[in-house]
This record gives sequence, C-alpha cells and structure tokens, in this order.
Amino acid sequence: MRWFGKPGSRPDGGSARNYLSLRINLFFFGTFFIFCIIIIRLAGLQFVESPELTEVEASRETKDVPLAAIRGIIHAAGGEKLAYSTSIQSLYITLTKEYTAKAKNKDTGVYDFTAQAKARTKSLVARLTSVFNEYGDPSAKKLSQEDILALLDLDYKKSLGYVPRKIKTGLTVKEIAHFMENKESYPGVAVVEESVRHYDKDTVAVQTVGYMKLFRSTEDYNIYKNIRNAMKQTGADPGLTYREDEFVGIYGLEQQYQRELRGKNGYQTLSVNPQNMAEEVIASVPPVKGNDIWMTINKNVQMKTEQAIMDQIRWLHTNPVQGKYHPDALTGYAVAMEVDTGNVVAMASMPDYDTNVWNAEKLLPEVYDKIKDNYQNGTINENISGFSGNGLKSLIFLGSTIKPLSVLIGLNEGLFTTTDTYTDKGIAYFGKDDSSSVSNSSGHVLGPLDPAKAIQESSNAFMVDWVGNALYKKYQSEGIAVWDKYMKAFGLGVSTQSGLPGESAGVADYINTKQAGSVQAALVFASFGQKGKYTALQLAQYTATLANEGERIKPQLVSRITDAGGHTVKEFGREVLDKITFDPSYWKEIKQGMNTSVKVFDGFPYDFARKTGTSEMDAYGAVRDNGVFIAYAPREHPKLAVAVIIPEGGFGSNSAAPVARKIFEAYDSEYGLDGVPKKNLPPVEQKQESTVN
Repeated sequence: MRWFGKPGSRPDGGSARNYLSLRINLFFFGTFFIFCIIIIRLAGLQFVESPELTEVEASRETKDVPLAAIRGIIHAAGGEKLAYSTSIQSLYITLTKEYTAKAKNKDTGVYDFTAQAKARTKSLVARLTSVFNEYGDPSAKKLSQEDILALLDLDYKKSLGYVPRKIKTGLTVKEIAHFMENKESYPGVAVVEESVRHYDKDTVAVQTVGYMKLFRSTEDYNIYKNIRNAMKQTGADPGLTYREDEFVGIYGLEQQYQRELRGKNGYQTLSVNPQNMAEEVIASVPPVKGNDIWMTINKNVQMKTEQAIMDQIRWLHTNPVQGKYHPDALTGYAVAMEVDTGNVVAMASMPDYDTNVWNAEKLLPEVYDKIKDNYQNGTINENISGFSGNGLKSLIFLGSTIKPLSVLIGLNEGLFTTTDTYTDKGIAYFGKDDSSSVSNSSGHVLGPLDPAKAIQESSNAFMVDWVGNALYKKYQSEGIAVWDKYMKAFGLGVSTQSGLPGESAGVADYINTKQAGSVQAALVFASFGQKGKYTALQLAQYTATLANEGERIKPQLVSRITDAGGHTVKEFGREVLDKITFDPSYWKEIKQGMNTSVKVFDGFPYDFARKTGTSEMDAYGAVRDNGVFIAYAPREHPKLAVAVIIPEGGFGSNSAAPVARKIFEAYDSEYGLDGVPKKNLPPVEQKQESTVN
C-alpha cells in the first residue's frame, strides 16, 4: 500500500535522518569486520603458512636437461662414410622423490633416506639386475647390483640431483620391450635414443677426420671453454647446452666442424624442488640432427697414397740406396692439392691407426701406448718421426725443394738475370776471409749454369753465391726480413688457413742468427734449404703457388655442408689468400728449371714440373738425410700439386718421389690429369691415352 504522509516522517514515526545514520553505521561496521578478517588472514600467511608457501614456490623452479642429437656424417668426396653415427637405446633414471625422500633422524639429527625410499631403491636395483641378466646381450659386460647403485649416484658426487643417471647403453630389443611395457613399475626410468660414433675400418685419412672424447674431458680446449661460458649466460638456448657425458670433436674435422656436426640437442624441462631433485617432466623438445660434412679427399686416391708410403718405408728398410739402408725411416707424409681449386684430394700421415679406439669412455694405457706416435696429423704439425721422440719430427728442412723460390727471389731482387751465367766449381765460400764453405751434393762440379739449369742440377754453390750471400751483401742485417717476407708470401712460415686445429706455421729458424753464427750464415743456409722447417701441407701449398705463378690459395678439405634432408647449407670454393707478382720471364725460368731427372718417373705420360730435395738434420747423434719431393702436373695448365716427405729416408729422388708418382697415377685414374678419368676408359683407350703428353 502506498503511503501519503507528511514529508520527513516514516509510518513507524522515525525520521529519515535516523534511518540514514543507521545505514552508514552498518556500512562502516561491515567494512571494519571484513578488514579485520583480511588482516588476520595476512598475518596467518605471513607467520604460519609462509615456510610452506615458500617451499611450494621454490618447487616450481625448472631445469633443462639435454637430449643428445644424432651427429652428422663425414663423407669422402665420393660419398663414402668416413665417420658416422648409429642409433642406440640407453636406460636413464631420474631420481624422483620415490628414491630420494629424506627424514631427520631423531637420535643423530642427521637427514637420511627414509625407510620407504631405501626399500624402493633396493627393489629397483634388484629388478634392474634381474632384467639385464634375463634380457640383455649375453656377450656384454654384466652389471652387478653394486655397479647399478654406483651409477645411481645417490650422494650426488658426479651430477646434480635432477640430472638423469645413465645406467646402461646399447639395450637389446627385449630389454626395451620390457621397460616400455612396464613403465608404471619403474618411476623415473626412461629409454632414450642416443648414438655411437663409428669410423671407416679402412682407416682413411684418420688424423684429418679426427676423433671424439667426452665433454667433461675438454676443459683445456678453447672451443669448449667458450661453449661452457656461453652455457652460463642468462637466457642461453637450452638446445646448445652440453652434457658432461656427451662425446664431442677433439681433433681434425670432428673438432673444426663440431657445431655443424653436432646439430642441436633436444631437452626436457623438469620441475625441480628445493633439493634440486626432479618432480615431473613439464615439456620435451626433440633434438635436431647434425649437418653432414663432405670432404674433398678422394677415398681411392687417399688409400693408394697411404699404401704407397708404407710400401716405400718397407722398401727403404730392405734395399740399399747408394750403398746404404734406411732402417730409421719409420714415417711418411704426403699431401695432394688441386692447383685450380685448392681441394686436398689426399692427406696422409703414416703410419695411421683405427680411430674407433676413442669410442670407449676411457682409453686404456696399453692402447694409448700403441697409437701415441701416430694419432696426430704429421702433415700439419710437429709429429714424432723416428724412435719414440728421440729422432726427427715431421717438420723438417726443405732441402733443394726451396731452390725454385730462391731463384725467384734472386731474379726479383735484381741479384742476377735470366740470361746470366754462373760458373759452378762445386763449392762456394762465405764468412770472414771466406772461412766457411758449402759444397754441392757429392762435391759435383757443375760448370756453367743459367738460373734454370741451377735449379735442374740442384746447385748449392749457385744458391749460396748468387742468392744467400748476394742478399746479405745487398741488405746486410735486413736481409733476414727480406727473405722472411718472400717465405710468408709463398705460405712458408704462416698458417695455410686450412682451419684444422693445431696446424703449425712452421719454424723460421733462420731468424735465430745467433744459432746460425751470423746473419750471413743464416741467409746462406736458408738459400739452399737448410734453414726453415715446414709441414707437408705447407710444402703442397707452396708447390701450388709455384704452379699458380704467385697466387697462394687456401687448401680446402671440405667442399660443402648439407642438412639432414640433403640440402646444401654451405659450399666452399677457391679462395685466394695472397698474390705476389713477378715478371713472366721469371716464372718461365723456374718452370723450365723444375726438370730434375727422376728415374722413377720414367715412362710417366705427362710433362710435369718437379724438384727433389734432401735435407740434413741431426738426430740421435748423427746427421740424417730426409727425402723431400715436390711436383705439379701437367707442366702447362697444371692440375695437381704433390708434396712428399720421408724423414730419414735418404735422397728425395729415391724415397719420396716413388710415392709422388703413385699419387699422380691414382689421381689420373680418378679425375684425369688432362681432365679425362682413366678409370672410365676401356683398357685399349687407357693405353693410347697414356702415350699423350
């Protein structure tokens, strides 16, 4: 019913103002009551539930655990797999709270695993042992309960708590089936796909390909120091995180292309409690397979090169050369490099070894003793040659192979011309009052020589009188710097830029004038190849530079990189590192001079430029002769440059040259020194083709 009364009055007789006051009081009382409840609740959160909430929040921290990718393949030029990975299945256990729960001992006050956790761990170890014995490979090493317990690392001495423990690798099909069918019975257990690295059993260019070791053993390698530092950066890509038990490249191309070959790890994101123990898997990202590397090395040419070196070493042990055996010739090094592309088609450091020995998690001492003198690449660094380090190294003097460059220097410096004639008397004198001298090999008197003939006849006297001594007279003490400039322009004394880890720049010991006796003496001995020690790869690059008339190109060991789908990611082509310009007549002169008589090349179907060398060095109390040989073929429009070094092998024409011929023949068969691969020709056509110069 509607009420029509006097304004300001209520039916019950109260005023409107009293009613409004009541409503305001009720509002403020309600607000005060709610505020008190909030204050009490906040106090409870702060002082009562705070520790529990803090632990809950901390338990939400996450960690990323890497899942290894399948490493890419290293192919030879023809596609043969020189290094490849195969999949294997491994058993990992993540130590969840079922196995790691701890409680405080009332008597000692020390936290220890609970009785339930101990029981679960004991049961797990027993069941795993039983499964491995029943379903595992009978020929594989048996894991005892003690072994498995140690691998669990319950005391976290080897790994943090959340890091999965690898228990067994190479699971059999039956073992895998058992664990997959009984997942619920094995909390924290996972079967993970991994890979194992294999190397061609033919041992093809093994020191160039390289090998692998565990990541935890790489603290001294700069590449892995950088990776470790990057892993510590905030926001680092989890896929680039390395596991300590992951195998990584340590030598050769395996190290040089580590990032490309490795691919990108996958990872699991785990929630972790305050004790750094895994709670659950939140997310999982699969790994990305590594890229494949395609080498320039031809497997057939490489294997024939390796065999040629070993055959020649055996021959030197059993056949006298100029009345002398060479039983101390134990090693040999050879490099074959295309003149037009820079592609290295063979790089042999012999003897070699089976790189698969590195696949074990630990290399046994007796195994290392067998390979310690051979596992490094003597074509690029100072490797042992001879008796257990007491003899020579793979860096040796170049001997007479330096003489084409000596003549070029003399011509370019105006010390003589292409038409000048030197009278060789078999000996040259230098020093104060001509108190020192250098003789030709066997004291041969060679008579009148122009510069080309001096190279061909290998006249030491010419080099001493008209290059070394003349350079000293022109520049005095600055002559060393002038000589050094030319050496480096031809790649002698600088890196070849191949990119191989550990490559030596050689030893420019002519700079040590005190050891030589004087600046003059240093220049004199350098002029005919008795100063300056270099690698076989440097010698091959130097030979290619001669063939390219002063254009020094980078040795290429990899032609391209492809992804898992076979698509080309990157290609490598001809790369010029340096260019030195000489008068065309100078190049013609040295090309004409590189015509030394080498009997082993009798019947060789191509005209080719070559130079033999014999360098003398001290080793275990005697002067040893090292065989050196360089050549490029054909002489006009050269295709291949070859360098061979046989330490303690005697004269280069007898020790190193036979290896070079077999390399040229192998290359001719595969590619053709004239552009026509002989292996593709019928036998009759091959014979006809071989008669064409």
